This record gives sequence, structure tokens and C-alpha cells, in this order.
Amino acid sequence: MSDPKYEKLEEDEPDTQEPLASSEQKPYKETEPLKRHAGPQDPTGYGATLPKGSEYPRSYGTSSAGPYQTPGLLPPPGVSVRPIQTTEEPDYLCYSIFTMLCCCLPLGIAALVFSIQTRDANHRGDAASAQRNSRNARILAHTALGVGLVLLIVYIVLMVIMTKKIHEQNPPTGQ
Repeated sequence: MSDPKYEKLEEDEPDTQEPLASSEQKPYKETEPLKRHAGPQDPTGYGATLPKGSEYPRSYGTSSAGPYQTPGLLPPPGVSVRPIQTTEEPDYLCYSIFTMLCCCLPLGIAALVFSIQTRDANHRGDAASAQRNSRNARILAHTALGVGLVLLIVYIVLMVIMTKKIHEQNPPTGQ
């Protein structure tokens, strides 16, 4: 190694020390993690109650907990937690699946998408969105059913006309 940097590093390398004899080693002392340390307690810890008239700590969201404390889990001021009220708008899911499979596939798929969005809005408790999506699912499903029936009637009429033309060109032979 002709590079002077490597040579310098090798020269500055510390000597390895021999391990201490067992009589010179400090005895191992096991700590008890369930005991709290002696000292001032943080009043913002988990389950703590603040004195009357005091506000929540300004350092909300920062972890200033000691070694055996959990971070402050108090909600910020002005926040209340309410259970979600689900709505009960009809989602027309079965109707949408039927129209998708039996009537008109593109409109049935669109109706199915709105049906699923209605179900999600019902679970979220979003009444306005649930009503709008329910109405769109119903309209698209009705439209898909109408288009499917019209196409079925047109198909039947065309088959009757084609059958008449075939029979006119090739009349059946009588006995």
C-alpha cells in the first residue's frame, strides 16, 4: 500500500485491550421496568387529569414522555367524538347486477358502480351522497332494463321477419 492515507490509518490504529478478568467486571443488576422512576410526574401522560382551568399542553403530538410513560393521548381542544349515524338509502345492488347480466352490460356496470358508492356512503353516514348515488343507480338500472327490453323486442321482430322471408323463398312441400 503506497497510499500515505492508508499508512497513516494503520499507524493510528488503537491497541486492542484485553478483556477484564471476571473479578474486575461489575456485577449485572437487573432493572425493574414496571416501576416508575422517582421524580416529577408528567401531568399529560396517559390517563392523567389536568387541574381545573388548565389547557391541553401546547406540544400536542410530540413525544415528551419519560422512559416509563406513554405519550400524551389527549385530544386537542374543541374536538368531540361522535358515533357515525349510518343512512338507509336503497342501493339497488341486486337490480344493478341483474341489469348488468341480463339486459345491457355497459349501463348495468354503471348502475353497479353507483350502487356500490351508495353502500359506501350509507356506511359513512353521508346522506346527501347516498341519495344522489342511489338515484343515479336506480335511473341507470331502469334505463338498462328499458334498453334490454327494446333490444329483445327488436330481436324478436327481426327473427319473425327473417323467418317469413325464408319461408316465402322456400315454401314447404306439401304431401
